[in-house]
Amino acid sequence: MDCLYEVCPIPLIKAVRELKKMAPGDILVVHSDESCVGVMMKEWASQHHYSLRIVESGAGEWEIYLQKP
Repeated sequence: MDCLYEVCPIPLIKAVRELKKMAPGDILVVHSDESCVGVMMKEWASQHHYSLRIVESGAGEWEIYLQKP
């Protein structure tokens, strides 16, 4: 999911909407250039028991992998 140039909390809101449509075990990849997105998604994932992995994909860009339980 491309969330470049979108400020917090928009990427998290979009991710939650998309995850609701997905099946258990599916992985959503969010591409963002906002450092706060990783922090927000990490907190959300912990609260909702989702697996999360954050990878810095370039200078100031991250890929956040969320796996639906």
